[in-house]
Amino acid sequence: MLDRLRRWRAARFEARHPLPEAEWREARARLPLLAALSDDEAARLGWRAWRLLHAKHVSLHPELAERTSFDLPAQLALAAQACLLTLGWDEEEHQEAFANVHEILILPEAFRRKVEEMDEAGVVHEYVDERAGETSHQGPVVVSFPDLMESGDFTGFNVLIHELAHKLDLGNSLDVDGFPPLPQEIDPREWHRVFMAVWEDLQARLAQGEPTPIDDYAATHPGECFAVCCEHFFTAPDVLQQAYPALHDLLVRYFRQDPLSRCSPVAMPQPESASTSRHSHDHSSDASS
Repeated sequence: MLDRLRRWRAARFEARHPLPEAEWREARARLPLLAALSDDEAARLGWRAWRLLHAKHVSLHPELAERTSFDLPAQLALAAQACLLTLGWDEEEHQEAFANVHEILILPEAFRRKVEEMDEAGVVHEYVDERAGETSHQGPVVVSFPDLMESGDFTGFNVLIHELAHKLDLGNSLDVDGFPPLPQEIDPREWHRVFMAVWEDLQARLAQGEPTPIDDYAATHPGECFAVCCEHFFTAPDVLQQAYPALHDLLVRYFRQDPLSRCSPVAMPQPESASTSRHSHDHSSDASS
């Protein structure tokens, strides 16, 4: 009964709001990440992105809106990058995964937050943190415009995918912990074992002063490890597969898609040095980035 209702609603939406095909083609042409999709993937993602634009609030900061054109292809490109994470899931799973996504807000520049952290000795340290993006359990997804403009290729960085990965992570908790709701076919013990191996390898490399194969921001917190690995899975899958094949294969099963199979070597330039991160962070109970 529920399936019939969902199909009826989807058909009604498509009849009332036809997908703007020309603008969707333009959106795909602007971003290598979308241009690499197969025709079938692009058709499904286009409709999902179009529905997301109608269901969620996407806005520019007033200062940015005054000087930046945010046309329909740009809006579709943004929504499509967000929906790329759930492309392999059915509509019910997609809706449930993004139930805590209400707004995507784009700011003119990277922004700063005053952060307090307690060390192992119980001493509280304060510092000002510059961020490319942040989100929280029911809060908006906030991203900076310059970092958004650097997203959409195959360099291993994508601020939207990073923040939406946090939203997936927050599907079963109030804070990011790298342990999102898992499908029945994935044993939580396997998830913990595979990610723990990656975490320990990153920590060991940093302790020895060695470069890390993926962005070393993944070593700052388990929730950031999951988000950074998701970025690499979609935007540098060859790097992730070579560095951590067990994790890559686990994410193929989790996302039910294989970005590596849709990307040619020409389409995937090598990411910048993993030790040079464009991320900034806060993994407190009310925000993560």
